[in-house]
Amino acid sequence: MCGRTACTLAPDEVSRASSYRNRGGQRRQPRWRDGDADKYRASYNKSPQSMSPVLLSQRHFDKDAPVDECVLASMRWGLIPSWFKENDPSKMQYSTSNCRSENLLQKKSYKDPLIKGQRCVILADGFYEWQRVEKGKQPFFIYFPQTEGLSQEKKEDQDDPMTSVRNKGNSEAACPPGEASPGLTEEGEAPGEWTGWRLLTMAGLFDCWTPPDGGEPLYSYSVVTVNASQNLQNIHHRMPAILDGEEEVRRWLDFGEVKSLDALKLLQSKDILTFHPVSSLVNNSRNNSPECLQPVDLNSKKEPKPTGSSKMMKSWLSSGVPSKRKELETYRSKEEQEGKSTGGLQRWLQGANKKPRTK
Repeated sequence: MCGRTACTLAPDEVSRASSYRNRGGQRRQPRWRDGDADKYRASYNKSPQSMSPVLLSQRHFDKDAPVDECVLASMRWGLIPSWFKENDPSKMQYSTSNCRSENLLQKKSYKDPLIKGQRCVILADGFYEWQRVEKGKQPFFIYFPQTEGLSQEKKEDQDDPMTSVRNKGNSEAACPPGEASPGLTEEGEAPGEWTGWRLLTMAGLFDCWTPPDGGEPLYSYSVVTVNASQNLQNIHHRMPAILDGEEEVRRWLDFGEVKSLDALKLLQSKDILTFHPVSSLVNNSRNNSPECLQPVDLNSKKEPKPTGSSKMMKSWLSSGVPSKRKELETYRSKEEQEGKSTGGLQRWLQGANKKPRTK
């Protein structure tokens, strides 16, 4: 299952991190739906009923949009069916934060959106899961391995003149004047290119509910779950359905070309994630600080040495972090108060190298 996530990137970073190639091979950077960037709040500890970044086809909002155009939206975690009769979504009598892949065609709440092609991708740094232990539950943070793959791919492109020219052409075609990120960034990245933290891409279904008495439509989603992969079974028997790579994301979102029954074939257990234990601080959803993500040593209770993934994350964050990162929901560091924000993930990684305080 998936009951807690973290997404600490600012809105513009989420857009860059979720760039994709269209059918013509051009690199595109999805825009935020009007007003939705302001609804999103970065957080180390997101729980159901909060607003999360979701990637979906622009055709759900504009029938004349290109078939392969994607857009970012802020949606409520916990699907509210379009046919829900109450005026208050909190009156839902059952949880819809997760939906089992095996039951999508059996339960009306999920079958209707699935048949209508209302498929989406939930974006997050990673998700938390709790392992039952002798004295309670131990939380873990689970995410895509952060290897040198992205950096190596960039290096190979530079070594291959044809690839570099092709990528340059695609970037220029994808971002004409007036569109997002024209030219090169200060870090030297091409428009839409992202060499930072690889966001987790989870399959989801969404619906749009309008209060019976009138009001603003509410978009909400449910995370599709599957049986846990072999390396996660000791933590929990279920996991989110992970879409691995741009092609799987494209097929899940392309409801015109990929019909519902074919899309369901993408929902498989994949042994591709890594994890580390974290503090029980994350147990309380009100806690929203870097310590929620920080690795702990279950034997000594001391902070362990940084892993390969955390080393890479620290490397890219220290090499180029936006000067204006969106403030987290309840956490503000001293540096932020002084206007010197270095980014949430970088703070906890730097903290991982410090010795624990002693009373």
